[in-house]
Amino acid sequence: MTRALRWLLIAPLLFAAFAVLQVLLLRVVPPLTSAFMLASDAPEVRYAWVPWDRIAPAAALAAVAAEDQKFPEHWGFDFEAIDKAIDHNQRSRRVRGASTISQQTAKNLFLWSGRSYIRKGLEVGYTLLIEALWPKRRVLEVYLNIAQFGPGIYGVEAAAQAYFRKPASRLTRREAALLAAVLPNPMRLKVDRPSSYVLSRASRIEQQMQQLGSGYLADLH
Repeated sequence: MTRALRWLLIAPLLFAAFAVLQVLLLRVVPPLTSAFMLASDAPEVRYAWVPWDRIAPAAALAAVAAEDQKFPEHWGFDFEAIDKAIDHNQRSRRVRGASTISQQTAKNLFLWSGRSYIRKGLEVGYTLLIEALWPKRRVLEVYLNIAQFGPGIYGVEAAAQAYFRKPASRLTRREAALLAAVLPNPMRLKVDRPSSYVLSRASRIEQQMQQLGSGYLADLH
């Protein structure tokens, strides 16, 4: 076996081991940054980690209501949503995504933006690792801390301070819904200058929060 062939066989195993170590470490250690933060071209990046018990329950519920209502149940992928997105995208020019909170956490934390088979394959791999090695609560905790809510604003604590001059622990249901309403495109949708679309989406999110119930995430571990 030539040296080049040996490295072709060993390199994927080394990367897989590195990825497992990354995910295991971040199960207990707060991320200092994320791939998306490092790639940001904003003049200033605002990011402040807060643990789960310092995030208002409404913020967690709003994110799940807006982005991934099956989050407590699935293993990283919502195949029903994927089928619907494929069907929609075949009939419409407006592309609809179907990424779960677990997939978005994997992408935002470890990967780069863009569309390619390599990046998508890595996203699948990291999503499976996160689901296997982290409790669901940790997945949502990390997601809320690294999600982008505006230019240079990452995480629910930085967003709460920037937009409402209060800590994330004191967010109201309406404020949490407004934050969740901009998650699909935080560079275009504004929390501080909400369009009619953002206001309407925030109202729908509040309705979904009401339907899910305040105890929907109570058993999340």
